[in-house]
Amino acid sequence: MYEGPVQDLIDELGRLPGIGPKSAQRLAFHILAADSDDVLRLAATLKLVKETVKFCDVCFNVSEETRCRICRDPRRDQTAICVVEESKDVVAVERTREFRGRYHVLGGAISPIDGIGPADLKIRELCLRLADGTVTEVILATDPNLEGEATATYLSRLLLPMGVRVSRLASGLPVGGDLEYADEVTLGRAFEGRRFVEAS
Repeated sequence: MYEGPVQDLIDELGRLPGIGPKSAQRLAFHILAADSDDVLRLAATLKLVKETVKFCDVCFNVSEETRCRICRDPRRDQTAICVVEESKDVVAVERTREFRGRYHVLGGAISPIDGIGPADLKIRELCLRLADGTVTEVILATDPNLEGEATATYLSRLLLPMGVRVSRLASGLPVGGDLEYADEVTLGRAFEGRRFVEAS
């Protein structure tokens, strides 16, 4: 245990995802040793992000405006929506250059163990986007893990009766992995080989 602000900094850094106690301590001491200008720039950037970045009113991707860059782009295919868990997944899919439609960010995945159910995600908003009949295909690009599969299964059962084609990313993505860490070739192949979900 350290005194006052140093321990507070370690504690705050330790609350970040993927940062354990040792990493938090290492980061804290790196910040202490860093040039004051670098630390102030980091603090200013953190403050700016919290003040200016919001979520798109349409797809819930991160954006500085009420509508994100992709939703504002008239060249994007309005008949296809790719459903992802988080904004970072939009970036991963965009890197493949395989998809030219729109996105819908759920804000997570169904995870009963974490207390996250369908009502905690942007599923209702997705259904509202499909109501006018413009969208003909929904691509489920949730993570290939237990929560992602549960979310995809739930969504396919919900969306198929609405008359849209529902597809799921194909093989090429490792089970238990995250879209964020998939390379462009693997994710690109998964998009090319996506399969359609049939009603059971």
